Amino acid sequence: MHIQVERHQARRVALNHQLQSGLLILPTARVQCRNYDNDFPFRYDSRFYYLTGFYEPEAVLVMQLGADPKSTLFCQPKNELREIWEGFLFGPEAAREVFGVNEAFAIDQLDSKLSEWMMGTERVYFPVGFDAEWDARIFKLAAQATSRGRGGVDTPIEFIDARAVIDEMRLLKDESEIGLMREAGRISGEAHIRAMQTAKPGQFEYEVEAELLYHFMKQGSRSPAYGSIVASGHNATCLHYHENNRRMQAGDLLLIDAGCELHGYASDITRTFPVSGKFSGPQKDIYELVLAAMNAGFEKVRPGVPRMAYHDAAVRTLTQGLADLKLLSGTVDGLIEQEAYKQFYMHGTGHWLGLDVHDAGRYKLNGESRSLQAGMVLTVEPGLYFRPLLPDSPASYVEVPEHFMHIGVRIEDDLLVTPDGYENLTALTPKTVADIEATMAR
Repeated sequence: MHIQVERHQARRVALNHQLQSGLLILPTARVQCRNYDNDFPFRYDSRFYYLTGFYEPEAVLVMQLGADPKSTLFCQPKNELREIWEGFLFGPEAAREVFGVNEAFAIDQLDSKLSEWMMGTERVYFPVGFDAEWDARIFKLAAQATSRGRGGVDTPIEFIDARAVIDEMRLLKDESEIGLMREAGRISGEAHIRAMQTAKPGQFEYEVEAELLYHFMKQGSRSPAYGSIVASGHNATCLHYHENNRRMQAGDLLLIDAGCELHGYASDITRTFPVSGKFSGPQKDIYELVLAAMNAGFEKVRPGVPRMAYHDAAVRTLTQGLADLKLLSGTVDGLIEQEAYKQFYMHGTGHWLGLDVHDAGRYKLNGESRSLQAGMVLTVEPGLYFRPLLPDSPASYVEVPEHFMHIGVRIEDDLLVTPDGYENLTALTPKTVADIEATMAR
């Protein structure tokens, strides 16, 4: 794993400065059962990992906040017999050395230590409401501390969720995080190129997915950042399609939304290309409209600009294009006010990106779209999707012409906001019609 002790220590120091004195308790994720006695592959909680770099299950970070802060890690004890079956464990002693915490104890000592530390603190920070078992556990320990409290000893009376504070810290990436996301973007971009060069009519979608996953792992990524979408033909009009089991046909477009995770950090790329290697006329019309919307969005990505500006720019370009193609009628301003474009474009144009693919951090401050800042990483991903009308579709919706029916196009890149604009972390992946067709021809 990618362990950078000083960065995790610095984050804990920064968090301590933003919180009042008290006790912060932050568990990692639980191991989840897949079926019978098989578990899903474990993936740590992103906030916990951000502050510790520790990646084993059954672990908790406790921070004693204030003028003289102290960080304590609770983790699984060394157990050579268990390690024969399940693999290496750091154990408390090695964890303290490797991950730079002040103290470390076996996880079975957590409750006794919390009971001790709750005597003398009025304020407890933990993810309130996130996990009912943890809520009950913390409140029980606090109640026990209160019942034992004598002689003016402080005991917990405030329970505060610190996740929003941690999330705001995570929103601005440091140099190490940006380096990992550049590398994740490179790996994922190469995987998309591999998909373009191997996809052909007659294959199943999951065969293309296999090429993506192969390249991810070959390059050092242990997993995708999210469930890969490999959607051909009409499946491309389903935003979160996940079956990936259709046999691709000549003339299909193939929409791939896939990115790898590298040392916890996500990439998120979408490309749409013709399985047969050449766009048809209608496919090209829709594709180039979506690409124009993406480029319009790019122009709004720079510090000081409201985050929604790049969505608004993409919507305006798409709406104008839909009117030019006679799919919508009316003035562009009127169509945007009526949200007529939502028949064909029903999602936002992007999201934050980082340790989670839909990463932490607020999108609005005081009810207004927050301004972009250098160090933020976001996606830009406009799209258009043409489906038959449903029986309960709004009366304003129009019938889709046959030559556009079942076309779904989305294009997505990952952008780092820089002091003077942006850096495209996924620019490696072909995107113009000419570049895609040339890549597929090779």
